[in-house]
Amino acid sequence: QVQLVESGGGLVQAGGSLRLSCAASGRTLSIYTVGWFRQAPGKEREFVAAISQNGGYTKYADSVKDRFTISRDNAKNTGSLQMNSLKPEDTAVYLCAASSYWFGTSYSLERPDEFQYWGQGTQVTVSS
Repeated sequence: QVQLVESGGGLVQAGGSLRLSCAASGRTLSIYTVGWFRQAPGKEREFVAAISQNGGYTKYADSVKDRFTISRDNAKNTGSLQMNSLKPEDTAVYLCAASSYWFGTSYSLERPDEFQYWGQGTQVTVSS
């Protein structure tokens, strides 16, 4: 199994930037698709972005496309989410997740139930 720990959240003004990190332990992250999800109070967990095992393919929710960038460093066993031009509606707990499913199969890798391992989350608050 792989354990995931997020960091980098905080309070930022609208238009600002934050970089979230996801540190993996227990097993190499390189065999997993890595995803980021977010959950605001009273709302369902929402897909943000995902990246393939070798980093060659990425996928984004329309709401964050062109503002957020997902990346990974398999040598360091980490994943990252660079968030620019943040908006108040981006406020949520952001969670890193790992899936043993791959892109190019029948899995969309946009659904929370397609990811087997989860971090505890990090709070991102964007003030207007």
